[in-house]
Amino acid sequence: MRPPAPSRTPETAMAGRGRYGRVIAPLALLALVAGCAELPRLPVTAAAPPEIAAPEDIRERSQESVALGVHYQRLENDLLAQGLLRTDGGGIDTPFNARDLTTNFLRIALRDEYVTEGDGLVARETESRLRRWKKPVRMQLIFGATVAEEQRARDTEDVTAFAARLAEVTGLRISQTDTRANFHVLVLNEDDRRAFGPELDALMPGMTRATKRAFLDLPKDQLCAVIGALNADGVTYDRAIALIRGEHPPLMRLSCIHEELAQGLGLANDSPQARPSIFNDDEEFAYLTRHDELLLEMLYDPRLEPGMTVDDAAPLVRRIAEEIIAETTGGPV
Repeated sequence: MRPPAPSRTPETAMAGRGRYGRVIAPLALLALVAGCAELPRLPVTAAAPPEIAAPEDIRERSQESVALGVHYQRLENDLLAQGLLRTDGGGIDTPFNARDLTTNFLRIALRDEYVTEGDGLVARETESRLRRWKKPVRMQLIFGATVAEEQRARDTEDVTAFAARLAEVTGLRISQTDTRANFHVLVLNEDDRRAFGPELDALMPGMTRATKRAFLDLPKDQLCAVIGALNADGVTYDRAIALIRGEHPPLMRLSCIHEELAQGLGLANDSPQARPSIFNDDEEFAYLTRHDELLLEMLYDPRLEPGMTVDDAAPLVRRIAEEIIAETTGGPV
């Protein structure tokens, strides 16, 4: 009997925050969504929903997880002491114009940060095509068995609010659901993540060994990540998985939620020149900025089409950026 015809291309990339913050490997997981690595096409399969621990079943965290929590709190304190992890979204010290928006968009939306080599993911920027969601995004939060009830409530509120903001900016229909989700947001502590292999296979069957290993063996300096899977057309997303470390203190955890959910919509790369932006490895900003909102607005502008190359998109991107700056500032582009 012949196997079913392939219909999907899973993970496109893995993107995320590393070192101090935002590198990954954006999915090689998507920011594991900061870079992207092409995945094999998958047969049509129904993902079995993973069992989710109820609040009354919450388990005690391991000493390793507790130590990681101390490490990330110290890291957050160090970054704040340096004036980083800003929550103001930028100001008069971070001006940008239409040329900046154009350059940053082409670098972030039309380049990948990671490639697959053998069984591993390698940080190497490569040119890609424009990718985005076409169908509605159905988002589900999944917590590890060691994530405390109070943290679950806070993270649920934060994800709900940010998903609504993303929907408003992009025009996408983004809803939260407990069934048939296509964008899973995982909040896992160290022990939860290492044991998550079977659930990961169910949520994204056909995942490459390199991406799965990067997810399960996430190094300490990799703060969070996102994995994206493409449809058979290779340019529209079928599903995504964002990984948020449960050990992060609230500010850093919300920062990861902002970056990975935004990158999971198609802004898969980072750029050291992007400012004010979370799509930058310098950790200057903790939350999605107005500059970043405009990048997402541009990504979902109907004049751009999935599959466009840099050469195809550049003239339109420039025109859209000029229009946006003129409309939002009333000043020079």
